[in-house]
Amino acid sequence: MNIKLCYNFIMKKYAYNHNPIPFDFEQTTDRFFVEEIPLFKFTGTGNNLILKIKKQDMSTWKLINVISKATGLAERDIGYAGLKDKNATTIQYISIPKTAERELVNLTTDKIKILEKTYNKSPIKIGHLKGNKFSIKLYGVSEKGAKDISRIAHKLGTNGIPNYFGYQRFGEDSRSHLQGKKIAESGKKLKGAKEKLLVASYQSYLFNNWLSQRVNLSSTISNLSIKDASETLSYPEPLVKALSIEPQFFKLFIGDMMISYPYGKIEFVKDMSYSSKLFSEKKLSPTGLLCGSHAKRSQSDAYYLEEPFDDSELNALKGDRRFAWIWIEDIFTKYKENSRELIIDFYLPKGSYATTFLEELGKKELKPMKSIKELD
Repeated sequence: MNIKLCYNFIMKKYAYNHNPIPFDFEQTTDRFFVEEIPLFKFTGTGNNLILKIKKQDMSTWKLINVISKATGLAERDIGYAGLKDKNATTIQYISIPKTAERELVNLTTDKIKILEKTYNKSPIKIGHLKGNKFSIKLYGVSEKGAKDISRIAHKLGTNGIPNYFGYQRFGEDSRSHLQGKKIAESGKKLKGAKEKLLVASYQSYLFNNWLSQRVNLSSTISNLSIKDASETLSYPEPLVKALSIEPQFFKLFIGDMMISYPYGKIEFVKDMSYSSKLFSEKKLSPTGLLCGSHAKRSQSDAYYLEEPFDDSELNALKGDRRFAWIWIEDIFTKYKENSRELIIDFYLPKGSYATTFLEELGKKELKPMKSIKELD
């Protein structure tokens, strides 16, 4: 299938209509802090050494490489649950075979600090992650802005936000999805982690565009009369009326694939009223497609909306479903009037981006998007 999308990086559609809130954001080691929350409690015994590591100015890939060189282990023998940004101070868990524990004395860089050690019966694998705690410093915040941030952040925490992939997913020049598309549709077997990341960037690009469409659709139904929304969307009025009755912002369609939140079994929307109720109670959340060879597709009306963003030639990765809507937890803000600095703490489920939350909060892109020519 030849995807015909505009390959300018489409601006994400915001779900909320509050006024933009001015603040200065820069992702640096002294402004951006993140701590990994493991999926399970470690056993304390076993043949795998679990390291709780604090690192600065270092990507997870670089961390794995440094540990590999220090211990003599192959990189494939070093376990991790998820990738963490280079431009941040991060705490994450790494597993290595217990037999390599003595070799850790060779870790001499001051960018890495081992905070705790324990043991576990099995190594850490990708996905063994519940979520992440964030603490982010924002500057240039007025006293009114601080109050607005606190008020609206809690509103977003209660009602949820679209689960867009953040700008970090698309490379320094925001063009990695273009390379990923070429690789994905070449039919060749992927070579190494870099090519996998590029193809994943293309998956993410398609997902973000689908999600932006659904947010825009939901916003139209929420903010316009049934008649005006019907004309704008070219939908029959009875359908728009049925969608407008749903209590939540993000409107569900028959055939949407829902997953128990924050993890659980899959079910399709057959009764919009029933699914809407569970969605508004944070028991279910709709998902979007990460297309690939084994990805499950939505059905009926929902797939009509999904199909334009489904590249059937992308078979290099297995594919998956991703939550379209998430909720922010444990929100706390602290304002320093003399320095106009605001610290915001919060928790997000795994795979979600703190910068996406900040963009919805401030109603602005945190990284300028560059213009990209359309591809055939």
